[in-house]
Amino acid sequence: MDDRGSAASSCCHGPSACVFTKALMARSASCELATRHAMGETDAMTCGSPVAHANCTTLSALLRERAGFVLRLPRPPSPLTHVKALQLQCGGLIALQHILEAPGDDVHRMIGLAHERHGSLLDLPWRAMVDAIAAWQPRRRRPGPVA
Repeated sequence: MDDRGSAASSCCHGPSACVFTKALMARSASCELATRHAMGETDAMTCGSPVAHANCTTLSALLRERAGFVLRLPRPPSPLTHVKALQLQCGGLIALQHILEAPGDDVHRMIGLAHERHGSLLDLPWRAMVDAIAAWQPRRRRPGPVA
């Protein structure tokens, strides 16, 4: 288990840590406000906007709350396994993109579009989103070279 605390936790802990680092690193989504930083042997993502960070934190918390039962997630503040965090972030953002019929996978723009079309993140069609999150599967690894 590697996530501490809330669903907003990421590999880079701090006030400006990107909430959706795992999804961005897995290339399931992008964000115009995220900046990648090398930290030793790993990379970290930070958010350039406090308002966008608050919106992403809200979406992340709602994803965990609404999909918690279906994914059998532990209750906060219990940590999530890496695979469950990936499923929640990647599946949630892909579901959001499909539901909004968003032209791109930019997290910041999708959240803005969700506010514009639904008025609030609370008013999204959560049943359809949770179903899509539950159906999300990680990419299969390619077989390595035979030695």
